[in-house]
Amino acid sequence: MAASTLPPDLFDQTTLVSLFSTVAILALAYGLSRRCLSSSIASSLRFLFIWHAFDALIHFCLEGSFLYHCFFSSLPLDAAAEGFYPDPHNFLGHTDRVHGSQAGGANPFAQLWMVYARADRRWAGVDLGVVSLELLTVFVVGPMAVSVCYDIAKKNPRANITMIMLATAELYGGFMTFCPEWLTGNVNLDSSNFMYLWVYLVFFNMLWVFIPAYAIYVASADIFDAFKIRSARVGAKKAN
Repeated sequence: MAASTLPPDLFDQTTLVSLFSTVAILALAYGLSRRCLSSSIASSLRFLFIWHAFDALIHFCLEGSFLYHCFFSSLPLDAAAEGFYPDPHNFLGHTDRVHGSQAGGANPFAQLWMVYARADRRWAGVDLGVVSLELLTVFVVGPMAVSVCYDIAKKNPRANITMIMLATAELYGGFMTFCPEWLTGNVNLDSSNFMYLWVYLVFFNMLWVFIPAYAIYVASADIFDAFKIRSARVGAKKAN
């Protein structure tokens, strides 16, 4: 797409603040790792601590705010802006209102989600598939990520099991978020420019594919090593 046809709000203040907020959350996760982990910890575990701290903060702060607006921000249907994302029929018992970030007005978190909704308009309103997944993400996956951080800091091998469960949930959730769009021709997605396609849709979502896959690899390797040690001990006892 030619530069002259790029959306005028592609790098507006709201967009820049939204991107900075993600960097700030990552910096906070890194700071937590410096405070909670010993300097001798394996680099793979330090990386996974930072990732799970970042993951939990994203789920609680950002995706939690998305759910808040889905349930508590609304406008009368006749007052909604043109091009709004319609509510599912009888959502929360209403047929005459629209909910979601699009109804959040000047709230900073609503504005953040409206930035992302430029690439995926489902996040402007209420999509039942997305909301259902986010309920699990915020109230189940978020606490699990905190548990992983705690166990890594305490050197508890339980972290391996939780990481595998959590990574599997993240991979499944990502597939269920985008598969409905793939099956319907990506009607809600806008990939018309670099920012929307490669930053919003690809980069931010593929993080939750490659890093969970890496977490499964690291956790599985540790579990396999434990089985090898047990097998060696059993073999030694039988030899005696």
